[in-house]
Amino acid sequence: MHIDWAALGSVFGVSLAVTVGLVGVFTLGIVGLSRPAGTGGGQGALARAGAYACFALCAAAVAYGILLIVA
Repeated sequence: MHIDWAALGSVFGVSLAVTVGLVGVFTLGIVGLSRPAGTGGGQGALARAGAYACFALCAAAVAYGILLIVA
């Protein structure tokens, strides 16, 4: 049995980076939703739109992962 340690390390590194990035984007989405909509002269609405964009990016990443598994 031969294990390609370089490939295993590469997969681990990419998985770790994508996981940390996705958690960060999801956290930004939650922070954007936590701002009140009526404060800051339109910044609340901008934060809410940014939060929805973060959640859409998370959903797209999950859908792509499922596509990679299924196909």
